[in-house]
Amino acid sequence: MKAADLCAELEQALSRPAPFSVYTADALWTDPHTSEQMLRYHLDPDVDLSSRRTSFIDESAGWMVERFGLGDGRRVIDFGCGPGLYASRFAAAGARVTGVDFSPTSLRYARKQADEAGHDIAYQQANYLEFEPPGTFDLVTMIMCDFCAMSPDQRGQMLDTFRHALAPDGRIVFDVYSLEALKQKEEVAIVEENMLDGFWSPLPYFGILARFKYKEERVSLDKYTIVDEQAKREVFNWLQYFTPESLEQMLRGHGLAVEALLGNVAGHQFDPAGTEFAIVAVKD
Repeated sequence: MKAADLCAELEQALSRPAPFSVYTADALWTDPHTSEQMLRYHLDPDVDLSSRRTSFIDESAGWMVERFGLGDGRRVIDFGCGPGLYASRFAAAGARVTGVDFSPTSLRYARKQADEAGHDIAYQQANYLEFEPPGTFDLVTMIMCDFCAMSPDQRGQMLDTFRHALAPDGRIVFDVYSLEALKQKEEVAIVEENMLDGFWSPLPYFGILARFKYKEERVSLDKYTIVDEQAKREVFNWLQYFTPESLEQMLRGHGLAVEALLGNVAGHQFDPAGTEFAIVAVKD
């Protein structure tokens, strides 16, 4: 490669796009190699990456089962259910559960686990931005701050789906990153061989990570450029950060209201200095 061409490639890799101008989440979750890597992180009991640690999931699911009375056939839908770590716990408590996820890899694991446990969980492989919920539910969940990865239009669409899926006396539970989390982000530019220990490709590759902060928009971007012997690809991981006030205003615009402000989806007390928080929402 000529020096001028290399410079152009690096300039592209390090360029700052407009917030949410490119969306690649579907490729991240459906690529055969990266989806297997994501599943591996989901199932690691000691890390908070694709999913949270097993100890937290146990606490969180237990809190929701008790808080929302998820026995006796109560209906639950979990958007972004992954390999069913929450769905299986809800089903074990007696709930009728629907799980929706992009990743066929994660859902194969989830269905196998459900069959082995004797749980009748309705797993749906779909882009949840396009999914039409079958009926209404007593509890709607979206966990691990998935809501933050959507563009403004997508978040509005998701809130409309939540409201449509909600039974008259139902509840929505989801979590988001706070402005404190954005404050702790640092802009970086990193070039590394086999970045993230082979996460991005089964072939030898180079990865470029360019991290950007958009302070006015309250957004961050981890932009990955992955180059192996066969191809170059880009992955854009966007995150939106919220205050309780900004989230409440957004919900109100979609016919929803905040019933409870919490520190996380395990029901902890809200901490203004925390890097995330959760809400329980109802129809307004």
